[in-house]
Amino acid sequence: MRRYVWKRSLFAVVTIFVALTVNFVLFRVLPGDAVTRVSRIPNASPALKQELEREFGLDKSLWEQYLRYIEQLFRGNLGVSFTNRQPVSHNLMEAFGNTLPMVATGTIIAIVLGVGVGVYGAVHRNSVGDHLATGTAVAFYAFPTQFLGMMLLIMFAGVLPSVGMRDPFAVALTPSEQFFDLVRHMILPVTTLVLTLYAENALIVRSAMLETLGEDYILTARAKGLSRRRIIWSYALRNAALPTITQVALSLGAVVSGSILVEVIFSWPGIGRALYDAVLQRDYPMLQGGFLAITVTVVVLNYLADLLYFRLDPRVSQ
Repeated sequence: MRRYVWKRSLFAVVTIFVALTVNFVLFRVLPGDAVTRVSRIPNASPALKQELEREFGLDKSLWEQYLRYIEQLFRGNLGVSFTNRQPVSHNLMEAFGNTLPMVATGTIIAIVLGVGVGVYGAVHRNSVGDHLATGTAVAFYAFPTQFLGMMLLIMFAGVLPSVGMRDPFAVALTPSEQFFDLVRHMILPVTTLVLTLYAENALIVRSAMLETLGEDYILTARAKGLSRRRIIWSYALRNAALPTITQVALSLGAVVSGSILVEVIFSWPGIGRALYDAVLQRDYPMLQGGFLAITVTVVVLNYLADLLYFRLDPRVSQ
């Protein structure tokens, strides 16, 4: 167990370091920089551009910028945003605090709904309900996130709030009224996430359950007279959980970056929208900090999934 944990921990650390290096280099080999837009202003002088490059540290070599970034990162300093001159960590924490309620709600609903639909489809294989549930999941899985979001926006924009995460005058409301106002603003983006995520969960759970239900130990359990409910939920689903855990870990990590489309469509002031604005502004520190946060989230969740594998399947240690 100790050897397995150390091996997975080392792999996770190396993955984060490689991703950090690639992100740093990638955004600096692209054309343009943080002062490109400023230098295009009619009254902007070359001296102003040079002063901005010196202030942002862009006048140094890439190697010097990289070493300084790594040094500051180990000190817990992600840099200062080029756009609003605020610490990147402060911007990310504020944006992540806005993203978390929407993403967590949508992901939890999608997991529960996907597992339920997948188990139902596997247990009632080739039935009318199975064909309907599987066909619906395939259809939603095929639709791009932005398409689903735009369709919901067109259909319900006049009924439900479709912009932002709260009413501008919500500060005058009571705490309970502010909460329900937040819930109303979350309905459309959460629904978009649910429709996007539940489909892949349902298809993976159904496939894994069908394979598990054909195993010999399931036939043995039936021959012993165990109840159908216990066989499905205690034996079949537990052994079919490995691919499901992988999918859940990937979806939990990727949903933060994947919510960029949802947050842009519904103007949700979360981390996805913050990264989108950072791309438009060429705000390198925000991009590096945001991608680092996403990378760490994905790697840590997959690391936890690997540890859970060890507990669920003893064959992993062999």
